[in-house]
Amino acid sequence: MSFEKRKVFISHFKADRDEVDTFIDTFRDVFIPKVLGANDNDEFFDSTNTDYVMQRIREKYLGDSTVTIVLLGSCTHSRRYVDWEIKSSLQQGSLLPNGLMAIVLPSRNNSAWLPERFSANWTKGHENCYARYWSYPSTKQQLWDWIEEAYQARTTRAKLIDNSLPMMKNNAKCKICEVTH
Repeated sequence: MSFEKRKVFISHFKADRDEVDTFIDTFRDVFIPKVLGANDNDEFFDSTNTDYVMQRIREKYLGDSTVTIVLLGSCTHSRRYVDWEIKSSLQQGSLLPNGLMAIVLPSRNNSAWLPERFSANWTKGHENCYARYWSYPSTKQQLWDWIEEAYQARTTRAKLIDNSLPMMKNNAKCKICEVTH
């Protein structure tokens, strides 16, 4: 089966790297991955200037992607970089925003805390919201359908985007581990 591949930005917490790599390897023929921190050669933006970090993430990673997938592990919800990547994905202006979806990693058994900014753009049942939240895909076709739906949302549901939360300054306490990593 041949898929029209979209460039997809993968937002994740680095502690979930093994599962993120497995996801990318399993579904590589469905999308073109754009990932920060997926290999040791990636540039990390060590700055307290959030505007600069968002600009660099948008330029280097999100720039030509059209969909952002947040891979949800145990502490993804508490990571400031995930928040910044979602905020950058939702920006509207001269470019269309990225479609936004979240997928629960297998280690979480179909249950994960959502990052606050993602949660502001999602409702149970996917009614009147921009983002979509899914369990781990069972087939490549299923994932492709979800990506296509997120891609179409860029024009059909962009008016539902809520990007008004203040940016996280620091990592929050993980609700699973009860620690700040």
